Amino acid sequence: MSGQRHVRPERRPSYEPVTRLLQPIAHDPKMARPSTTVTGAALVLLSALVGIASMVELAVNWTGYASQLVLDLDGGDVTPDLADASLAVLLVVLGAAVVIQLVCVILLFFGSNLARVAVMSVATLSIASAFASWWARDQEITLFTTLPALALDILVLLALSSRSAAAYARRNEKR
Repeated sequence: MSGQRHVRPERRPSYEPVTRLLQPIAHDPKMARPSTTVTGAALVLLSALVGIASMVELAVNWTGYASQLVLDLDGGDVTPDLADASLAVLLVVLGAAVVIQLVCVILLFFGSNLARVAVMSVATLSIASAFASWWARDQEITLFTTLPALALDILVLLALSSRSAAAYARRNEKR
């Protein structure tokens, strides 16, 4: 190597001191969208698509699910009208959740800090509820039950809690 020196980029320590973590992020309205923000939005979009697929699967197989329901309705059974009404209510609730996720995808992509914090909060609650179900009711976490949703929530948290995603979401705030 004829006199050339390789300059190494600044390496981050394996831990960051509190003083460094609490330093304000620089104000940069022209900041480019980081890959962590795009990844977080893509993961929330994937979660919304899974929600749509779940709604379709639920609607297609609803008669089988409804026939397995055992309800104490003053001695009556689940009537077809009650089953249809239950499906409609369930699909409306799930549809609203999917619409909210899709709105969050758009807001995340354009750098909304409120959407970022809301999505991370919901992901945290989802992870905590999966843990509570495992702890209190011995619910298994398997590939065919809660593991895919749990993995998506953890990846969303990792992507959206990064310093670059936070900086992008807060790029227009004056400090």
